[in-house]
Parts: sequence; structure tokens; C-alpha cells
Amino acid sequence: MRKRLLLVLLTFSVLAVAGFAAPLLRATAAERTQQLVLARTADLDRFAALADHAFSAGDTTQLIAEAGRYTELYGEPLVVVDANRAPVVETGGMRAAEVADSIDKALRNELAGPVPWLRPWSGGELVRYRPVGDGMRVTGAIVLRASVQHATQDIAGRWALIAAGALSALAVCGVLALVLGRWILRPLAELRAGVRAVGAGSRRSRVPEDAGPPELRGLAVSFNRMSEAVADAEEQQRRLVADASHQLRNPMAALRLRVDALERRIMPEGTQTYRSTLDEVDRLESLLDRLLDLATADREPAESAVEPCEADIVVADRIEAWRSAAEAAGIRLAEARLDPTEADLPADDLAQVLDILLDNAIKYAGQGATVSVTCEAGPGSCALTVSDTGPGLSGKEISLAARRFWRAGRHRGSRGSGLGLAIADRLVTARGGSLRIEPAQPHGLSVRLELPSREDA
Repeated sequence: MRKRLLLVLLTFSVLAVAGFAAPLLRATAAERTQQLVLARTADLDRFAALADHAFSAGDTTQLIAEAGRYTELYGEPLVVVDANRAPVVETGGMRAAEVADSIDKALRNELAGPVPWLRPWSGGELVRYRPVGDGMRVTGAIVLRASVQHATQDIAGRWALIAAGALSALAVCGVLALVLGRWILRPLAELRAGVRAVGAGSRRSRVPEDAGPPELRGLAVSFNRMSEAVADAEEQQRRLVADASHQLRNPMAALRLRVDALERRIMPEGTQTYRSTLDEVDRLESLLDRLLDLATADREPAESAVEPCEADIVVADRIEAWRSAAEAAGIRLAEARLDPTEADLPADDLAQVLDILLDNAIKYAGQGATVSVTCEAGPGSCALTVSDTGPGLSGKEISLAARRFWRAGRHRGSRGSGLGLAIADRLVTARGGSLRIEPAQPHGLSVRLELPSREDA
């Protein structure tokens, strides 16, 4: 948008300056050309009067002397002939035969026509002629060949001044266009950045309210109010989830005690129902724990600095913690690569994310599969990957995997709440990282974490 606005403003500026400069250039050239023509016409009139007097008196001495001094002073040749085309005066090396056509026109009592206006690159000479005598009788002719060099130099100088003025005006217009464009577009850029921040999950994103035109200022005020309202609504939702999960823990604990107390009184035929009830209580407790974890993950990270963790050490620790569970499930847990690197994420949060990913991989990869973990150091970043060789997910299922409470249809009967990946994604993105779920080759699932290091935080 900035380029388009500047293009429109600069195009209008160029057209406006050109609309003033072009007529001024033409007028300057026409004026200087007219000055040259009028000056040479006045000289021809003077010599015509001298020639008429000389022809009437029969004495051309003064005429010859005046013509010689004129050519010596201005360097412009002059030819005067009588009515019989006999040369009377020839100065500057110009002969009557060279300008015979002009002499014929003058003897026919024709006046020289208009002269096209000169330009700085015009060359050649200007030939002007005039009959001698009155309107009824022509007694001779005068031909003058004038140089246009001085006139073109004057025109070039004037055009240079006009061009300098036009360029200065364009420069001023360009600066004004830049200032105007920045004045208008900077608030829009800040609004766009604010909208992107809200879309990325940033709470209470604000933009300046005192920049740009009044309309944009009003829009900034409305955006800030909207951001506050969205943040308040999300905070209320988070508190509701946290409070509800916290308040339900006590009734669930009491329910667990009462169900456990019934174990000795269960008849053999009710054992299966009792076990199902225990499983449902376990699921409810797990769901409440995950809801509380999700509410905690949704809380915006504090502005205070967080100590980066040694990502490779945390990864190695969690692999050892899950190794026995993997062996019990018939799964091989391998360390593919662990580069020493730091991640701008609290060690507890990173451990929680890894627990979620390893738990899912061990739970759903299937017996005989391999789960591998890599930790790679990059330029200002840390990449963690947990991949397995299990059945994986389809493309549509991968796009839904990080949604809250979503579970694949074939896994709905297994333990779990469908909140694990949502919690992991929130913990990672809250610190400026990213979580990507991709199919592994030749089969299986891969979850890749991109975490910023302290330099990129």
C-alpha cells in the first residue's frame, strides 16, 4: 500500500510540475525567438531607409560604410541590391548569388514569414530579407543572415533555471509525499501489527492512539478497546476453567475415597462394574488435572526474564524417566541426536511438553515401534523432534490433532483427555516457539518443536 500511495502522489506531482514547466519552456523559447526576429527586423528597416535614401541621392557611400561597421560589430553578413539585382553592398563574405531566392522574394515586395521558435539545440543561421522602397515601388532588396547562437544559449540558460526549479519542486513534493504517506500508513502498519499480535495469541495488544488522521486515531481507540475486551473475555474463560477444575478436585477426591472404600463390599458379579467405575474416576481426575494445566498454560508469560534451560539435559532426563514405560509397552525408546543447546523456556515447561509428546508416542505407536528423540542446535534456535514408527495419522487428522479435546476415532476408548497436544502447543507458542505435527517416513508421526534461544528471545 505504501508503494501504491507514493506512486499515486509522485505521479500527480510529476504531472503538476510538468503542467507548469512545459508551457513556461515554450513561452521562454518563443519570447527569445521573437526578440531575435524583432531586433533583426529593426536592423533591416534601418538599412532599408538608408538604401532608399542612397538610391534616391545616387550616393551609396554612407550605406556601404554603415553596412561594413554593422558586420564588423555583430559579425552578421549583409547584402543590398538595386532593382536590377545588381549588388550594391556585400559584407561578411556573403554574395548576392548565395541568397538569390531571398532577393527575388524581396523584389516581389514579399515580407519574410514567421520564424519557428528556437530551442537550445537549434543550429544554423536565420536569413531575413526586406524590400527597399515604399509599398508602391520597389527600388532594391536587403538580405541579412543572423546567427542564432546567442539566442539558443540564452534559451538553454533559461531552460536550465526552469528545470532546476522543476526538480526542486519535485524534490519538495517527494518529501511531502513521503511525510504524508508515513503519517497515514504508519498507524495502519501499527494496527496491522496489533491485529497479527492478537491473532497470534498476544493479550492486551495496544497501538498508539495519537498518530495519523483523526479517522485512524478513532480506529486505534476502537482496536485498543476491542483488544482489552478480548483479553478480559479470555482471562475470564481461563479463570473459569482453572476455578472449575480446582473446585472439582475436592469432590473427586471424596468420590475416590468412597469408591475405594466399596472395594471390600463388592460382590463377584459386580467386580467388572466396579473396575469400570474406577477407570472413569481415573479419567475424570486426569481430565481435571489437564484442565488445570491448560489454564496455567493459557496464562500469559510474565514479563520478567526466564532462565533458559539446557534443552539436551532436560531431554535426556525425560527419556530416562519414560524408558521403563516404553519397555513395558514393547516400544524401543532411542536418542537419535542430542546437541548441547539452550532453549528460552523454563525447564519445568519443557519437561511437561516432552512428557506429553513421549506419553502420546508410547501410548499410540503400538508394540514393536521405535520412538526417537532429537535435539538440534541452530542459529539462535533449538529444534526438538519426537518421532515414532507407528501407524501415524491421516492428513486431516494431523490438522486437528492440536485442537482441544480432539481424539482420533480409533483412540476414543483409550485413556486420555485430548488436551495434551493443546497444552504443549500453548506452552511452546507462549515463548515465541512453534509446534508442527508431520507424517514420518515411511510411516508414523513426527512432532517438531522450534524453540528460540536466549539470543532470539
